[in-house]
Amino acid sequence: MDGAEQPRGDAHLPKALQGLRLPMVGSPLFIISVPALVIAQCKAGIIGSFPALNAREGEGEHPLLDTWLTQIEEELDRHNQANPDSPAAPFAINQIVHRSNVRLDRDIEICVKHEVPIWITSLGARVEVNDAAHSCGGIVLHDIINNTFAKKAISKGADGLIAVAAGAGGHAGAQSPFALIREIREWFDGPLLLSGSIATGDSLLAALAMGADLGYVGSPFIATEEANAVDGYKDMIVDSGAEDIVYSSLFTGVWGNYLKGSITQAGMDPDNLPEADPSSMNFSSGSSKPKSWKEIWGAGQGIGAVKSVGPTADLVGRIHREFVAAQERLKARLG
Repeated sequence: MDGAEQPRGDAHLPKALQGLRLPMVGSPLFIISVPALVIAQCKAGIIGSFPALNAREGEGEHPLLDTWLTQIEEELDRHNQANPDSPAAPFAINQIVHRSNVRLDRDIEICVKHEVPIWITSLGARVEVNDAAHSCGGIVLHDIINNTFAKKAISKGADGLIAVAAGAGGHAGAQSPFALIREIREWFDGPLLLSGSIATGDSLLAALAMGADLGYVGSPFIATEEANAVDGYKDMIVDSGAEDIVYSSLFTGVWGNYLKGSITQAGMDPDNLPEADPSSMNFSSGSSKPKSWKEIWGAGQGIGAVKSVGPTADLVGRIHREFVAAQERLKARLG
């Protein structure tokens, strides 16, 4: 561990969100989040996650999701037995609950079988999915981009919210995190995560100061050794900054942030992209992006903090050191 552990006031949270090295979740990244990354995140002391749809298999094959969950559980169990004083954090599975996801019912059954502790739901709020998670002792965190969707998610049984604010990688909202967190906290005192340009310990502490319980961090993990991303993608993360991010709905039908360089490489003008019809979303093939856009790379505005490709453990260690230092600076500032 880097530096002294700091009290984080997490007693009000569900058990699965307590006692983390850092109040942080590694967000589920399309294609990129695989067992190696999730295991490394959990061993480093933060919640690791992956989209269920990342586990693809051919027709008639044993469900790869079942295999991945077994792999993650067994590896984390071995780690915990060898390191009883610093156990791994729990893991989470992201379920795309949009009606076009034809795998959803099967994947829910697999997650219930494995008693997945944390479920992250996206693109819709559905009572039956929340009930399934609760049936095996899991909690549900639903991602939203505005206060209206937040209220709808809680009314349908979600336990907590992930506020996806402006600057987040991939599918993202357009609202300032200051406004979004404040509006939600006016009526909701449950688990609240913030997504949007969190790539340093300073920004993580700022998220907590605004009223979030945990940070939701994705883009920095693309540039890690364990991430399932091509070298060109990782290098572009390292070489890019906030001004290299483009906000567009063209690629999935949902507004999101993408690397300008990848759009240029695909032969398009990133400054003159048309909007897409939301009905173009299609998850029936286990993909959240049309195949023609597979070389369009998502990223958030916080990537300017990523200076090199390295192990996940090093990235978490760097954020932890910055988090502790930011706390000390704030204490000194406030006297």
